[in-house]
Amino acid sequence: MKEKIFIEGGKRLSGSIPISGAKNSCLTLMPLSLLTERALTLKNVPTLSDVETMKALLESLGCVVKYKKSEKILNLKMSAKPLFLADYEIVKKMRASILVLGPLLARFGQAMVALPGGCAIGARPVNLHLMALEALGARFSIENGYVKGKVAGSLKGCKIKFPFESVGATANTIMAAVVAKGTTELVNAAKEPEIIDLCTCLKSMGCHIEGDGEHTIVIEGVDSLKETVHNVVMDRIELGTYMIAGAITDGDIKLTGGNVALLENFIEKLYEIGIKIDQCKDYLRVKRVKSSSVKSTNIITEPFPGFPTDLQAQMMALLSIANGVSKIEEQIFENRFMHVPELIRMGANIEIEGRTAIISGVNELRGAPVKATDLRASVSLVLAGLVANGHTIIDKIHHIDRGYEDIIQKLKSCGAAIKRI
Repeated sequence: MKEKIFIEGGKRLSGSIPISGAKNSCLTLMPLSLLTERALTLKNVPTLSDVETMKALLESLGCVVKYKKSEKILNLKMSAKPLFLADYEIVKKMRASILVLGPLLARFGQAMVALPGGCAIGARPVNLHLMALEALGARFSIENGYVKGKVAGSLKGCKIKFPFESVGATANTIMAAVVAKGTTELVNAAKEPEIIDLCTCLKSMGCHIEGDGEHTIVIEGVDSLKETVHNVVMDRIELGTYMIAGAITDGDIKLTGGNVALLENFIEKLYEIGIKIDQCKDYLRVKRVKSSSVKSTNIITEPFPGFPTDLQAQMMALLSIANGVSKIEEQIFENRFMHVPELIRMGANIEIEGRTAIISGVNELRGAPVKATDLRASVSLVLAGLVANGHTIIDKIHHIDRGYEDIIQKLKSCGAAIKRI
């Protein structure tokens, strides 16, 4: 029997929510275990189905993974007998699976990775990954839905210029370059906090990296990596999502472990529409400046440090009840408005013109049966359900379990009437 989420709307949230470790960072860090025979320990690991998928993928490649969920700790150690096939049955569940490609090629000189699946929010081709790894010396063919890669000898550092910023391609290339011969220079590299977290972990493993978080990253290859223990960075997308949960319900919530530095552009927009955020020593406090209303605004999604595409759907739910007309232009993914028909079912007034959504605020949303289509779209429906008049039932909630740790209990603890059915 497939589970659904049932929400009785109209409850004002009040209380405290802990922010988990970042899903996107954890999925990028776990493949580092393929680069070394030494142990890698990750702390602050969120309990998510995507983490389980990456664990299963690494185990299928010969990695020994011990997951202490109660302690939020992952211990990873590559076995002496590696395998090189990343099977479609695992890879189809998650696009981040492509991140094993660079480490496998860099250390073992061969890899066969199924073309990835995951959220249907756009093409997100792997061509940038292949372009960068080819520049380092890998050779590829695509056979029966698999990327087959080989390296003659070892990878060699070089200058690589990405045509646009890609978090996944930047991460894959960094992981390959740290053990390549010589110096690699990445131009137009992604600046996301998850890339900085990856580089921080690699530095603690003995890698030589400069410029992480900047336009150009320079990597000097090393012969081997050291054992290390690393704390996964806070999940800025989870933080932003719960900030909107407080704002949309006219609530007053504390987000423990929250840090405004990772979401400055997003928080500026919240200030603009009338949401007050106070940075305290150990938490963020979120509430409306005036409980009566939320103002409209215009947003363009951009690579970090711009407004995150991963918070676009959540922000749209909030702007659906704002005073006035808002516009959201989606510049990152070409198919990321799939939540719009579901929000319209709940009474939102939204029109799509190409890559722009025009949101005319309504007085109230109404509960309805809706269907989740991808990870961030699904949580936007949860947010809409929290403020909607009546009952909302959300189907296909496996998307939510991929990226939000214990979301039902976290919202319940602040007074939401929400449960799985």
